Amino acid sequence: MIAKRTGTFLALLLLAMLVVLPLLFVGWKSIWIKGTLDLLAPIRTVLEKNLTGVFSNSFMLGIWVVLGSTLLALPLAWIMAKTPLRKHRWLDIVLLIPFMTPPYIGSMGWILFMQPRGYLEQFFPSAHWISSHFFTLFGMITIMSLHLFPFLYLILRNAIAQIGGNKEEAAAVHGARYSYTLRRILLPLVFSSYVMGALLIFVKTLAEFGTPATFGRRIGYFVLTTEIQSSISSWPVDFGKATSLASLLLMACLLLWYVQSVIVRRHSYNLVSGKSSQGRVMGYRGWQRAVAWLYVILVLATAIGIPYFSIISASLMKLRGNGLAWTNLTFKHYGELLTWGSPSMKALTNSMGLALLAACLAAALGTWFALTIGRGKRLPERITDMFSLLPNTVPDMVLVVGLIMLWNAPWMPLHLYNTYGMVVLTYVVFFLPYTVQYVKARNGQLDESLRQAGHVFGGQPLYVFRRIVLPLLLPGIIAGWMMTFTISLRELVASMMVLPPSMQTSATYIFAQFEQGQISLGMAMAVVSVGLTTILLLVVNNMNSNRKWNVE
Repeated sequence: MIAKRTGTFLALLLLAMLVVLPLLFVGWKSIWIKGTLDLLAPIRTVLEKNLTGVFSNSFMLGIWVVLGSTLLALPLAWIMAKTPLRKHRWLDIVLLIPFMTPPYIGSMGWILFMQPRGYLEQFFPSAHWISSHFFTLFGMITIMSLHLFPFLYLILRNAIAQIGGNKEEAAAVHGARYSYTLRRILLPLVFSSYVMGALLIFVKTLAEFGTPATFGRRIGYFVLTTEIQSSISSWPVDFGKATSLASLLLMACLLLWYVQSVIVRRHSYNLVSGKSSQGRVMGYRGWQRAVAWLYVILVLATAIGIPYFSIISASLMKLRGNGLAWTNLTFKHYGELLTWGSPSMKALTNSMGLALLAACLAAALGTWFALTIGRGKRLPERITDMFSLLPNTVPDMVLVVGLIMLWNAPWMPLHLYNTYGMVVLTYVVFFLPYTVQYVKARNGQLDESLRQAGHVFGGQPLYVFRRIVLPLLLPGIIAGWMMTFTISLRELVASMMVLPPSMQTSATYIFAQFEQGQISLGMAMAVVSVGLTTILLLVVNNMNSNRKWNVE
């Protein structure tokens, strides 16, 4: 018992150092001005520096992206939950591709397709008028909605699928028309799920950096994340402005998380019970089937087809000015990219090394934290669980600012800022929740009798853990390792903010090549990065599926 309490205390201390202290540092620095405490300092800084427009831009963008995601996700969720198309479960996997694609890569693909003399104009010269309308706030909303809608789609589809057909049948027996059933029964039952998904998308939009940095700057639409990055990365460095914006962004996101929890708690219903109730499948005619398939195909074409067509085409072009033609295609950019010793190859190997270190550290720490949390019955364990999930609930930009200020503080004995270790630490903090959640879920499936049986037959605690518990936890550890590795491999926010000078990763290389006009090399790197992560995910998934993990 003493050892368990000591382990919990050490886990809490480490999490406080890695996650909580940087966030407190941001809040404290924003209200401690020139040796005096000023609680209104962040608001005053925003007003004095005329940053109210940045706030309104961020919040308006969030509202519009929620609306755009709803228009895309709601019909799709209905089709995939209530029509015969729901038997095509492979569509759920395909629809996750936009969400798994890094936002900055997707937005670059859209820019290449829609810009003047872009791919759209090369296919349809009369469509030049679309470019001027696309490179506006409307285009930015479209790109971000197409990236985030799968998140809302999965939540809504699962909520709709859980509504048993008996509820609709009961309404029909009492003479209700379908429109009345939809308005008074179905919509209220999915309301809490929709609010949860909508607020999550709103928070993700506020915290998004990739699309505002690529597309937003091009149209002159600046938001909180790009202003924070500019304050720290551009001379003169303005930490006061960065911490003020970061603290207000953090407060807004935490407030939205609280609002979401209140609404979900008040409007949640038990839809799954011991009594079997199959969901009702809507019958539809031939033309309705065609319309449903047409909608699904259009969504897939715009969310996946257009950006990936642009990315792959740009990576194969000899000269951009010659446009799309078979004679203008080449693989030389991939040869240059993968030449040993080239800047692109150095950036790729840097990403691989950083991601490998971060994934191993996150897997080890996450497993320790998950085992410390256990069933989460005691208050210290619940606090440990909450601290471990904080990186998933606060914007990445805020956390980066806190880590920079903490590890660059004069009193800090270990100065990690501007070192290789700072990048690894940032990746670990960012993606630690993945391993914690995967391992915690796996650990919750293990019956205590497994450990007890090992002790009964004379096994020491370390032996029982090594020979019984660890092999059963391995799938969760591998899943957390893979998520950390794949996302770290193409992480942009942390890489741009904390990389040492003259060092590049695949993400910063893509971003820099796009900004400097070397688009073919940048897009070749994007194809290689996405391809590598996809192949690794498929290999690990295949290994896990071929090996039986028995936890009974």
